[in-house]
Amino acid sequence: MASGVTVNDEVIKVFNDMKVRKSSTQEEIKKRKKAVLFCLSDDKRQIIVEEAKQILMGDNGETIEDPYTSFVKLLPLNDCRYALYDATYETKESKKEDLVFIFWAPESAPLKSKMIYASSKDAIKKKFTGIKHEWQVNGLDDIKDRSTLGEKLGGSVVVSLEGKPL
Repeated sequence: MASGVTVNDEVIKVFNDMKVRKSSTQEEIKKRKKAVLFCLSDDKRQIIVEEAKQILMGDNGETIEDPYTSFVKLLPLNDCRYALYDATYETKESKKEDLVFIFWAPESAPLKSKMIYASSKDAIKKKFTGIKHEWQVNGLDDIKDRSTLGEKLGGSVVVSLEGKPL
């Protein structure tokens, strides 16, 4: 069931910027988003980029030690969100980077919020073409351990995430 919620153009721009990994200068790479949260606008009619809820590539090692842990801390404990996370991981064969679409719907979120986010998920997913990994998370226990994301990305062949062994 569609909710009639639309996706703000800025959300699509952020996705396209994260998806396209063109060779760029060190400065441009630092400004690239590592993770970003999306929420519903106050009137519940649009999916928008959530203000100040993002991690830039340049933050890694500068203002944050571990991008994955920092990303998990951005998630609100009592409300739903959509997120894009640019996962850097290693398998037994190679290093990889993939965008992961995350639907955060914690048990403690209000029922109305869970319903509108669930019914609006298709609207945002349709705009995010080419996403290989989708993950619905229903609480901190599901997401706080990085090995859970490792399993989503490739099961037992994933040996490290964000440079940290699993």
